[in-house]
Parts: sequence; structure tokens; C-alpha cells
Amino acid sequence: MHEFLLVQVRDQDDPILSQEVDCFSDSLNCDPAQITVFDLLSGCPTVPFLSRFDGVLLGGSGDYSVAEGGEWLPPALQAMRELYELGIPTFASCWGFQAMAAALGGEVITDLSRAELGTVEVCLTEAGRSDPLFGCLETCFLAPMGHQDCVVKMPPNAICMASSSKVTNQAFKIADKPIYGTQFHPELNRSSLIQRVKAYPQYVEAITGEPFETFVEKCEPTDLQKLLRKFARSV
Repeated sequence: MHEFLLVQVRDQDDPILSQEVDCFSDSLNCDPAQITVFDLLSGCPTVPFLSRFDGVLLGGSGDYSVAEGGEWLPPALQAMRELYELGIPTFASCWGFQAMAAALGGEVITDLSRAELGTVEVCLTEAGRSDPLFGCLETCFLAPMGHQDCVVKMPPNAICMASSSKVTNQAFKIADKPIYGTQFHPELNRSSLIQRVKAYPQYVEAITGEPFETFVEKCEPTDLQKLLRKFARSV
């Protein structure tokens, strides 16, 4: 039975703390008890601790930004580099995607003109279509999305797997390690995306300029669980 580590950057009163665990366990088709949570706001996990797990999940962040930073960021990025050095199979979603990119030499900025929220069409690159993991997806697909920061420069050893009309770097595979990342949220479906966004309603107006009810009407069904389940099987 696989044991996963979910790395979070969330305040303890964040309503999405437990929802994120449930979404990943459902997408990985595993029991929530197989997922241990580590809060990066408390510091950097030790190498022996990281080495206990078969796979690592890097989740979202609530109110924390790689681009804006803070005292918590250097230890968080050090954790990303340690995961890279250890070569532990890792899947990074949204904030985790940005953090891993920054830790390995990429660049992340806040850019509201490229912010995406809702269900957004994403298309695989040629490398993505031929990749053993990302190749399980359709060439173009709808993805749950929620971000204001974006990766404008990939790490030197990252291969771009997917793009959207606003954001070129939507997914990567680190060339020499079993590390994958997506700007979008494959762990979410339509209902869990709406639940997630409802916890942070300020982003709907800021990004879409629409009332929450209008935003909900425009959200479409998505089916990306197969990506995480294939990742779990590769572990």
C-alpha cells in the first residue's frame, strides 16, 4: 500500500485543509489514511522524513504566493530541492508547480492579465502527447484552474508538457527525475473546484469580474483523475 506525503502551505483555519486531502485521495484512488500532511509554514521537512514516502504531492496554497514570498519561502524551496535530490516521485499542482519551478531555477511572477479561474482549455505539447504520463490525456482538455501567479521561465531541465491560450507553461516533466507538475488542478472536478473557489470568493471578482453565481454557471465538467491515478501506478 503506497504512502503519500501531501505538502501544504495553508493556515490552520483554512477551510480547504481537509478538502485537499479528500480530493487527492479520491483522484489517487487511495484511502485518506494513506496521505500524511506536512505544513511548510512550520519549516522544512527533514530528509529522513521525506524518504519515508513512496510519493509526494505538492498542493495549493490558499493565501500564499511564490512570487510575493515571505520568511516561509526559502525553507519551502529547500524542501523542493531536497525532493529533487532524493528523486522521490512527486506530483506538483498549482502552487506546488510554481514552487518546484522556482526552486529548480525557473521564474514565477504575479500577472493578473494571465490569471485563470474556472475550467480552461489546455492543450498538450508534442512532448506532452508522447509522454508516458501526460499522454493519457486528450490532446486538448478542460482543466480546473485557479491562479494569479504563473511560471514565465521553466527550470533548465524542465520539459513543457502543456499550454493554454494565456499561459505557455501549464505543465512540466523534470527531464532527469520522476517529478511532474501542472498549473491546473487535476485533483479537482467541477464540484470540488466550485467548493474550493467558494472558500476564496474574493478571487472570482478579481480574476473574472463576475458574480459568483455567473462564475459557477460557466464551470464545466472535467475528468483529469486518470492523470493522478496513472502517477500513482507509476509510483
